[in-house]
Amino acid sequence: MQLTGTPFLILTIILVPISIAVALLLWSRVRGPQPVQVLSRIVMLLFCQITAVTTVFVMVNNANLIYGSWDDLLGTGNHVRAVPNVQADTGASGGPTPGSDTKQHTKVVQHFKPVGDPKVPNDVQTTDLKGAVSGVDGEVLVWLPPQYNDPAYKDKNFPVVELLPGWPGSSKTWFGTLRVSEQLKPMMQSGQVSPFILVSPRTNLLGDSTDTGCADVPGKVNADTWLSKDVRQMVLDNFRVDASADRWAVAGYSAGAHCAAKLALEHPDLYRAGVSLSGYNDPGAEAQSLTAKDPHLREISNPLNILKSAKTPPKTALYVSGNKGDGLEGGEALKAAAKAPTTVTVQETTGAHSSDVWKPMVPGVFTWLTGIIPAQH
Repeated sequence: MQLTGTPFLILTIILVPISIAVALLLWSRVRGPQPVQVLSRIVMLLFCQITAVTTVFVMVNNANLIYGSWDDLLGTGNHVRAVPNVQADTGASGGPTPGSDTKQHTKVVQHFKPVGDPKVPNDVQTTDLKGAVSGVDGEVLVWLPPQYNDPAYKDKNFPVVELLPGWPGSSKTWFGTLRVSEQLKPMMQSGQVSPFILVSPRTNLLGDSTDTGCADVPGKVNADTWLSKDVRQMVLDNFRVDASADRWAVAGYSAGAHCAAKLALEHPDLYRAGVSLSGYNDPGAEAQSLTAKDPHLREISNPLNILKSAKTPPKTALYVSGNKGDGLEGGEALKAAAKAPTTVTVQETTGAHSSDVWKPMVPGVFTWLTGIIPAQH
């Protein structure tokens, strides 16, 4: 039985009255020495509390898709098959744009299937990708805009936005909790928003409950390469997309917002824009961040440091939102450091660090993004 969805939720709800009924039925029937009776009744009370807390947790998790599977919840899933030295192969700057050298690359056609989660719309597809460069294996969710299968667009290439969840977070969250495709579909049909292909890859890669910071960490994980090369190449191999950096963007919230700003500034040859919703610059803001544990990685993974140390200002457009004390100051620091052609739009928000703030921002964010990456006619 999967962690998310209705069946497990119903089971936990049923267990609550059952646990109470069992306690009421057996409370006065406990036999034995006094210590045994006390211990038995404590166990009954704990069982009632556990079932109630479990139900609340499942309801919250279903609403926010914090954990997408039992492996994610228990920290038993490790998606790192190998950790090759990608820097030696591609260079620290990111190397050639994936898809640009067709002579050396053989296309890999993926099999796609429905996600199979009632929280996620039926038109969202998923595939299991084995990262050829990064050594990372994981699911990637893909949603195609309404124009994609329209005969009038059969010769058109489409722009792409990679969507990154927070940590912990599931590849389903943008579609299931933020309702990104459901909100954008009518806007794409009316021409208000460019017909972006939306791609949400797994970012929870390590089985020890550690945030990768979307970075390549020697001997640990090639999370940056997984997102910026393997996932990107898979999309290029399987869909009608434009390989130009001018037609790609990356967006995230919370820890995923940090990743989006980092990737966009670090790889201007791959991404034209980055969207950071309630993110942060210093990886140390996330206590479980792997990059925060190493002083050098912490420095070079900070989007503000990346921007300041760039030899030439990157042609990158950033949209940064945040509340005071929750991303706003980081966005203002990026804006102050930006020099043309880099642009930074800062949007102050109010409210908690939650999907209740980010979900209603989706239409405005993609309207802004359409101004950066307009539809091609």
